[in-house]
Amino acid sequence: MFYVVLLAMVAAFLALRLYSVLGKRTGQEQQPLPRAAEDRPAAIAAAPRPLDTTVEQREPVNRNIDPRAEAGLRAIIAGEQGFDVNQFLAGAQSAYRMTLEAYWAGDEATLAELTEPDVAHAFGEAIAARRAAGETLENRLVSIERAAIADASLDGREARITVRFDADIAAVTRDAEGHVIAGSLTDAVETHDVWTFARTLKSRDPNWKLADTDEA
Repeated sequence: MFYVVLLAMVAAFLALRLYSVLGKRTGQEQQPLPRAAEDRPAAIAAAPRPLDTTVEQREPVNRNIDPRAEAGLRAIIAGEQGFDVNQFLAGAQSAYRMTLEAYWAGDEATLAELTEPDVAHAFGEAIAARRAAGETLENRLVSIERAAIADASLDGREARITVRFDADIAAVTRDAEGHVIAGSLTDAVETHDVWTFARTLKSRDPNWKLADTDEA
């Protein structure tokens, strides 16, 4: 009986020791294994971004350029960097006005600066015929309603651009005695001219000169 009680006491003592060790966390216990992907909570799907349905605005078509002139203008721009269509058109309108005024006034020196030799010669002949007849012109360019590039080309370095001018001109022709024989300064006449300007690209002379004239 004594031995049975002694064994029970030893067993109880061992049980208390085991509980004191196993029943408490020591910080050395194995951490739980990572969960498999299929066991993880599904991630919240990002809300779909709305498509940008705004249509990109394209540059408006330049209504001062005829479609048949576009290829030639691209060649001219490629042949000489810095060429600007809008600047050219502005210069062409100035040249149109200056050339007409020089012709009306019989200013052959200015015409020689603005035009190619063949055109200057033709203007000179017309001026001479007018002087021989004793006639004078009292013309005035009222307005240029529109200037548009009708054609353009590049042959080697020789560039040519054709411009159509729609303008209003008041014209009066007087005879040797000063009498009005044609036209009126109070009534402007619609005119439609087609002028071709020429220039050698990359030359030192930046000016385009009038190489041909015609009526639309």
